[in-house]
Amino acid sequence: MTRDLIEYDVLIIGAGPAGLAAAIRLRQLAAESGREISVCVLEKGAQIGTHILSGAVIDPVALDELLPDWRERGAPLQTEVTHDEMLWLTESRAIAAPHWSLPPQLDNRGLYTGSLGELCRWLGEQAEALGVELYPGFSAAAPCFDAQGALTGVITGDMGINAAGEQSARFTPGIEIRARYTLVAEGAGGSLTRELEAHYRLREGVGESHYGLGIKEVWRIPRARHRAGTVNHFLGWPLGRAAGGGGFLYHYGEDLVALGLITHFGYRDPQLSPFEEFQRFKTHPRIAALLEGGECLGYGARSINEGGLQSLPRLVFPGGALLGCAAGFLNMLRLKGTHTAMKSGLLAAEAVAAALGAGRRQDLLDDYPMAVAASWIGRELRDTRNVKPLLSRFGSFLGAALSGAEMWLLAAGLRMPWTLAHPAPARSRMAPAKPGSRRPALKPDGRLTFDRNSALMQANISHDHDQPIHLVRRNQPAEEARRLRRFGAPETRYCPAGVYELDGDTVRINSQNCLHCKACELNDPEHSLLWQAPEGGSGPQYVGM
Repeated sequence: MTRDLIEYDVLIIGAGPAGLAAAIRLRQLAAESGREISVCVLEKGAQIGTHILSGAVIDPVALDELLPDWRERGAPLQTEVTHDEMLWLTESRAIAAPHWSLPPQLDNRGLYTGSLGELCRWLGEQAEALGVELYPGFSAAAPCFDAQGALTGVITGDMGINAAGEQSARFTPGIEIRARYTLVAEGAGGSLTRELEAHYRLREGVGESHYGLGIKEVWRIPRARHRAGTVNHFLGWPLGRAAGGGGFLYHYGEDLVALGLITHFGYRDPQLSPFEEFQRFKTHPRIAALLEGGECLGYGARSINEGGLQSLPRLVFPGGALLGCAAGFLNMLRLKGTHTAMKSGLLAAEAVAAALGAGRRQDLLDDYPMAVAASWIGRELRDTRNVKPLLSRFGSFLGAALSGAEMWLLAAGLRMPWTLAHPAPARSRMAPAKPGSRRPALKPDGRLTFDRNSALMQANISHDHDQPIHLVRRNQPAEEARRLRRFGAPETRYCPAGVYELDGDTVRINSQNCLHCKACELNDPEHSLLWQAPEGGSGPQYVGM
């Protein structure tokens, strides 16, 4: 097959905060040095920002470094956090922790809340104005290597392959895009990242990362109840002891609230449904009273990195590097990764610019991991390295208390000398299924709580039904039958989009429902499912998430 070939100095996979920060910084450095650096950004979403989902409370520290005048430029990040609460939920009560009892690292006042998708759209505009070439609607289908094994770029996905794997009338072959350096910033659980980690053995001595699933809705509520700049985080009910995690609720913009539930993978009950627990979360008197009379405007989900320092792979390989959530820089204590993702983009851009300036081609970018370790990313991850292991071992209540105690000691200048190891890979902790349900299924009312199909209407999903299924089973039929008997098809419950549907003794895959959250690959107890990028432009079309 003949493919078009395009060459750049730098190719960036993913137009999230890490990839766009790297692109902007590269063009800034090119202008400062007077040396041309051609930069291309591939984004699988139909538009910049349509696949971006985050809570989001954003620390602007990296944005201040990248674009110090972002406020004057009109960045869509305008709601400053003025009121911050941590609450423990029982089924009927919400008990607020005294603010003075929380370690200083958890203080969100002075940060900003809003839509990360809107911020990425704006960052894309800044990148384009600097001469970055943005290509939304193009997925990275396969890596390309030279004879020495260095990454030389990617091939974008073919368009117009039908469900039978044949070329349709609208077939267009993918393009080979070559670059002197390729920066991978495709987010948590990306398929290209998986291939590169295996090819270059980037996880040798590290093991698997740890993940959780974040489910989010955006609501417009009655103005009388809206408190712009108010941030609430919740522990306890409804997950309780069944799973680690907690909820969030942020007031921002014009009468908008973002609310969601994060469920840590590693729970034991294969019948647990994070989607149902999120819907149940909204029935708490504190939440339901706020949302009464409001309107749900958006729904979505994504997996997040939770492993921190102990789960970081090697960041560089011949011809490229991993950035942002593709590497796993999320600060688990603060539940924030936008600022670390953007900072990693800045540092990678500076390492690439130095390599290009020195005339190097597809060498290891050794300056990049050293810069990460020496930066405030490294400091944050070192400071919070024990948070996730403590939560995994002791649960939300005791784990949070122990983490808080360690953070207070750190604030007093006493750093713990030990680094706790993560338990075994989270997926391996899932227990065999037992008859019956952990709790009665929630009956949605269509106003406050919804079923999956109704929720998906708010995600604006767009998939061409006549394309190959992008969700791949690794098991042979006998292995799959055994897995179903043992675990009872947990993917039919943990998938927040109803992609997997039990049909007798088999599981039907409704791939057109896919939100690209990657939970099926990251949470399956036998790693029997693989997520691959579908045709470019497919998936959710998030607005304001």
